[in-house]
Amino acid sequence: MPLPSEDLRAVLAPVDLVWARLKRPAARRLVEATTRTELARVVGFVGHGDAPHVLAARLARRLENQVRIGGPITGAVGWLISRGLPQRQQCGDVRCDDGVLLDSGRDCPRCEDRQADGRAQRSAVVADVDAAMPGASEAERRAAADRQLHERVIAQAWVREREWEQVRVRQAEAKARAEAAAAQPAGDVLAARVAAVVLAAPRPAAVAPAPEPVVDGDQELVLEDLTREQVLGWRNRAAADHQLVFDHIERYGEASAQRLFTRVFVAQVQRLSGLGHLDLGYTTWGQA
Repeated sequence: MPLPSEDLRAVLAPVDLVWARLKRPAARRLVEATTRTELARVVGFVGHGDAPHVLAARLARRLENQVRIGGPITGAVGWLISRGLPQRQQCGDVRCDDGVLLDSGRDCPRCEDRQADGRAQRSAVVADVDAAMPGASEAERRAAADRQLHERVIAQAWVREREWEQVRVRQAEAKARAEAAAAQPAGDVLAARVAAVVLAAPRPAAVAPAPEPVVDGDQELVLEDLTREQVLGWRNRAAADHQLVFDHIERYGEASAQRLFTRVFVAQVQRLSGLGHLDLGYTTWGQA
């Protein structure tokens, strides 16, 4: 069996048995190209001297986890280029690889904080459910805690998506302004700069708030005609006023409400309405 290229033998040594299963020259060339790409990326964090050892340690760790948890490797090429070699960031830190910082080898603090937040959130949910359901069985309390934790995660995901949507809108507006300024003739740009220096800055015009998606009592709501912004507007209003969901169900049916507000949110609103005086600690979208 041909060995890897000399500059890659130290890196691929932990997976020599997997390499031995690469029968075709094209497969070996593909694995070597992927290895060089990942090696160059690791060099940017630890330098040329330590990069081969860091990448070899990653392969050894991934192979051990595969044998211990995942079972035998069925496709040697696919496992090497998609699971064994690539960096796996568990958080937003570019240095993170399986919860370990590439440049120092220490545990990633962001991953630790995220795990601690998840444990704290689950503990709070379990405490709320235990207080609200003292006579329920362990299986019932566990199911209620899992359901409530899932709903909180969904609500937090909607909040993050809304924030990212606003960021994308601001980025698009900034790009449009930059493109408009680049397309403006040089003479107009110079005149605008002189005017900006000589003349006082005009008072900014008041920005009218975006109209809310209001539907007249006689006007039918067609979901297929709604834009993404209108759907988000309906969901934000429903998060603050659950009566909108019941009004929609009364007029268009529960299936239409589940399409507009999502099935999870409609079920949550109906469940909260049926609980009455009990407070299981649910977090609405508006509060999130």
